[in-house]
Amino acid sequence: MSSLLESTLSGLTPRRGKVRDIYDFGDKLLFVATDRISAFDHVLPTGIADKGRVLTKISEFWFGKLGVPNHLISMDVSTLPLPEGTNVAALDGRSMVVRKTQVVPIECVVRGYLAGSGWKEYQKSGTACGIKLPDGLQESAQLPEPIFTPATKEESGHDINISFERMCEIVGQPLSEKLRDLSLEIYRRGAEYARERGIIIADTKFEFGQIGDELLLIDEVLTPDSSRFWPVSEYEPGRSPPSFDKQFVRDWLVESGWDKESAPPALPDHVVDKTRAKYIEAYEKLSGQSFPWK
Repeated sequence: MSSLLESTLSGLTPRRGKVRDIYDFGDKLLFVATDRISAFDHVLPTGIADKGRVLTKISEFWFGKLGVPNHLISMDVSTLPLPEGTNVAALDGRSMVVRKTQVVPIECVVRGYLAGSGWKEYQKSGTACGIKLPDGLQESAQLPEPIFTPATKEESGHDINISFERMCEIVGQPLSEKLRDLSLEIYRRGAEYARERGIIIADTKFEFGQIGDELLLIDEVLTPDSSRFWPVSEYEPGRSPPSFDKQFVRDWLVESGWDKESAPPALPDHVVDKTRAKYIEAYEKLSGQSFPWK
């Protein structure tokens, strides 16, 4: 997929993330979600077919559903001055034309359930990201209220959890309070809707950018890559539910004996197929629409 996109947009140099390639067109950016998949801070040699399209379609859905100011301009890449000979079909469904913003250097994380690193910390200290929680909570328990747990944006490796006070030192108190309140509001609205569609959004992270005084929701929104999705039908406090994200990939990598330091192994077909199916299922449950690239 990456080599195809590079030849498709020859002459343009992307800023490459683990999943997305970003092309600069002056005051606009082209976001291209590839089929790359990462786990344990490694990009794997095997992609998941149509994963980029699923993530893009889910973000497009939420940008429209939430009604929050955001950076999306168009899903039509032909609105950009693309290089001559660009294979637009290769970009179809996995690309967004967006406004260029000054990115706020904070991951705005919201947790509604006790899972992952939050559960591990709670077992030791009764806190999640330093926030005191009630005693006696079980793994995967719904929190009394969603909590805001910001993190720094790191170019490589894991983002680093920080306190709200530290966030205020980095970006200022007025902006920090606005980001906190907006993140909690978006999460509550999204989680309520998703639960009605059979999906629990246990936690998520948002990114924001600014153009002057305007604050915009950017990047991907409430996707299986930026969030922890659980099926309502299989949720039970006290255990970790199955998920709609890349958990199949993580589980297989652990079972394979990979040391998480050397080059990761290729994924077998059954893991790729199962992972693709779960991503598509998440989109179809949320949107109520059939995935166009089945």
